[in-house]
Amino acid sequence: MAQPILDDDLWAHIEPLLPPPKRRRFRYPGRRPVDNRAALTGIVFVLRSGIPWELLPQEMGCGCGMTCWRRLHAWRRRGVWRKIHEAFLAKLHGAGLIDWSRAVVDSSSVRAMGGGKKQVPTRRTEGNRAASIT
Repeated sequence: MAQPILDDDLWAHIEPLLPPPKRRRFRYPGRRPVDNRAALTGIVFVLRSGIPWELLPQEMGCGCGMTCWRRLHAWRRRGVWRKIHEAFLAKLHGAGLIDWSRAVVDSSSVRAMGGGKKQVPTRRTEGNRAASIT
């Protein structure tokens, strides 16, 4: 039997961080929404396997690929992925499983708040720039 993509222990940590499903209308309720666990399973499967969203196997019970794709983007807009990331970092840090001495901070992902001295253009630098253009 295949190993499940999203085991019960992992799901128990993630489920409280996901937004509750929207209430269905009484009149014209439409199609029943896909369960959050099934949608997350489909998202993880597509991202790990690299298949196109449209080719998500229906046999997995995750809904169609577009459903999973929409849920992925809806959760991104609501900040769910950041919450999950922070929760797991805190859990791993609390267990002493993160070696912070090997962490790297990159200025493209973390804004440098203080920064250096602001350079004021002078005639000398403007003249050099003009000379290098011509």
